[in-house]
Amino acid sequence: MLRAECSSSDSYEELFRKLDSNRDGRVDVAELRAGLAAMGVRTGQGAAQKIVSSGDQDKDNSLDFSEFSRYLKEHEKKLRLTFKSLDQNQDGRIDVAEVQRSLSDLGLNLSRDDAQKILQSIDADGTMTVDWNEWREHFLFNPAANLQEIIRYWKHSTVLDIGDSLAIPDEFTEEEKTTGVWWKQLSAGAMAGAVSRTGTAPLDRMKVFMQVHASKSNEISLSGGFRQMLKEGGWSSLWRGNGINVLKIAPETAIKFMAYEQYKKVLSSEPGQVKTHERFLAGSLAGATAQTAIYPMEVLKTRLTLRKTGQYSGMADCAKKILKKEGVKAFYKGYVPNILGIIPYAGIDLAVYESLKNVWLSRYAKDSANPGILVLLGCGTISSTCGQLASYPLALIRTRMQAQASLEGSEQLAMGQMLKKILKKDGFFGLYRGILPNFMKVIPAVSISYVVYEYMRSGLGIQK
Repeated sequence: MLRAECSSSDSYEELFRKLDSNRDGRVDVAELRAGLAAMGVRTGQGAAQKIVSSGDQDKDNSLDFSEFSRYLKEHEKKLRLTFKSLDQNQDGRIDVAEVQRSLSDLGLNLSRDDAQKILQSIDADGTMTVDWNEWREHFLFNPAANLQEIIRYWKHSTVLDIGDSLAIPDEFTEEEKTTGVWWKQLSAGAMAGAVSRTGTAPLDRMKVFMQVHASKSNEISLSGGFRQMLKEGGWSSLWRGNGINVLKIAPETAIKFMAYEQYKKVLSSEPGQVKTHERFLAGSLAGATAQTAIYPMEVLKTRLTLRKTGQYSGMADCAKKILKKEGVKAFYKGYVPNILGIIPYAGIDLAVYESLKNVWLSRYAKDSANPGILVLLGCGTISSTCGQLASYPLALIRTRMQAQASLEGSEQLAMGQMLKKILKKDGFFGLYRGILPNFMKVIPAVSISYVVYEYMRSGLGIQK
């Protein structure tokens, strides 16, 4: 057992000898990974690299014995402090109630079942409590120094930017807020969203084009639609409307985050604890607040996306022409279906994610509560797609209302009239025009935003 092997400096030396397979007095990443696996020590993905990077003072990508022992001693100190802070009744053991209370103090509300699953992944002797030896043995070769890191795996992150901004905002702990990590996370997410939206802009433009122009009498295929766009405006026309779509990320993210924090304070029944239904309500209200503030940009995005060559010289020219021809109220056309769309999107997104998370935890979380990046991306993508599917008819009605004044000979219809007209003319499936390019951009959008987000986190010095 590991606890018997490295309970003192002498044992650190013995452990180092076991890991140093080529006997050169240094342990590199490959030796550490292979040695720990041979000893039956389970480590997270990338853990060996993080351990070497943390302890490597002379920057030679390996650890000599003094670096190795110094890292373990420092890490053990952190683990001891964390253990003591969790062991609230000071009986030398951590139980489920203590895990729940401690995480609640960190601003993370966890069900008893979830806390139990986390405890089971650390509990070696099956007593449903964790003593210091079990705690130390589990985390000694895990770069995470506290339980909070495990919970962070399962935070439903809005880094998955699939083009719609109706999801409930990220949850940040008190520690993240006081250390300033929150703004770095938001900045990384905003940059990921900007690159992702730019990369999938042609598919987004095709979606809007089909939402507004496609009907039973005017069928538009993907290839036919792209040919039409290229013929009318060339390759650059595929990115029309992308500038303002990227520009609105920053104000919307900032307003949504600030509003969410305020709504949580008002709505939470217990200070510092937010239940799932309260989170949903606070998130929906924050989304509505942000959308109200930036909605004129949404209207501009639709008009710029659908514009013909030479119709507007830029964003300012588009805004001026709309104001002059249609007045201020034009900037809030389609506002009601847009706000109504937040509830099914956010509700279904959250419910599906929680369900998928619970299924994974109940079936597969035997040795670790860390699901791995593919499971997280999969859960986030499926839940966001389900949310989009539920709110899509409202998004289509919103887009048509935003665009109708710019279409020649188009009558100005209210939401109810627009719905009746679509159902009468195209039937139920008329409410899902443009859904194909919308779904086609989900996987590339998620992939791009994740890769950029990880690069940004690394560049901004956010620890994983």
